[in-house]
Amino acid sequence: MLLRYFYAWFGMLLIAFANGTLRQLGYGPFMGELLAHQLSSFTLIIFFVLYFSTLHRRWPVSTEREAWFVGILWLILTVGFEFGFGHFVSNNPWSKLLHDYNVVEGRLWSLVLLAILVGPWLIHRWQRRHDASPAR
Repeated sequence: MLLRYFYAWFGMLLIAFANGTLRQLGYGPFMGELLAHQLSSFTLIIFFVLYFSTLHRRWPVSTEREAWFVGILWLILTVGFEFGFGHFVSNNPWSKLLHDYNVVEGRLWSLVLLAILVGPWLIHRWQRRHDASPAR
């Protein structure tokens, strides 16, 4: 079960690349870099929530603990990829990579990471509550 969620992380990677492409080639040139980053962060969270919901319907996690494990796994993979690829492949300095974590400057990447961490748990809770509600 959890191996499926490891592989599902690669789908998140594709979603993130598509979201970044949408920003760069779509709305990004028509607004400032910070606003484009902020909008992109929110659209990525929305895309991830939709993806998490789809995954949960297909492969539901059975416990809250398992949902947290999935979120932690995805968070580790995401941050590891971001810094590993960003620094060692793209040759970005650490300061540039850490820049997106500066909430004081309006950078919202931390919200995306928070959504990755808590998303599986929230979807699990919502689905459990939804399944337990009486049919109308």
